[in-house]
Amino acid sequence: MEMESELFNTITEHLMLNEKPSDYLNWLSNLESFKQWPFSMLGRLKDTEQSKIHHPEGNVWNHTMLVLDEAAAVREKSSDSKAFMWAALLHDIGKPDTTRIKGEKITAYNHDSVGAGLAKEFLESVTSEQDFIVKVCMLVKYHMHMLYILKDLPFSDKKGLISSVDMNDIALLGYCDRLGRKDADRNKVMEEYGRFYSILKNMEKKYRK
Repeated sequence: MEMESELFNTITEHLMLNEKPSDYLNWLSNLESFKQWPFSMLGRLKDTEQSKIHHPEGNVWNHTMLVLDEAAAVREKSSDSKAFMWAALLHDIGKPDTTRIKGEKITAYNHDSVGAGLAKEFLESVTSEQDFIVKVCMLVKYHMHMLYILKDLPFSDKKGLISSVDMNDIALLGYCDRLGRKDADRNKVMEEYGRFYSILKNMEKKYRK
């Protein structure tokens, strides 16, 4: 675990300090050390394709790197920048196990809940910081709720969301996730973020009475 923890700490430094953490992660992803477990769990993202309609940037790794750089731009606004940045890196770690391809249709249903479990497995192999692990895993678990709630989809767990994550942090993560696409409409995403955050604050009043 010593070697894995050392690499985890190095990645953390770049996540916390770099303007574009993707530069370092893209370089690191080609090294032998990144091909060893648990980092190989991230390496699998390069081999996981996504819908060209929703993700014209290509595979899950490409998307994750875009999300990571967007997260770096707003990490100081989060309540815990370390947990926030690791959640951005791990948010789609569940896609390799859940992606299904039928013709030209590509789906990854439940990748958020599956990803929460995989994020826990990943992090427990590199750190003993339990509070940090829980924060990251809950952000991963609920990172799709911006879409679920704005589109009034039946997959949302509003009570679980309110009790498990910081409202500001999950809204920021949803914002970065939506921007992590090639040619994303920044004005539209900002409008979605504003609506989502407003809904979250009203939900918080309702469920925390």
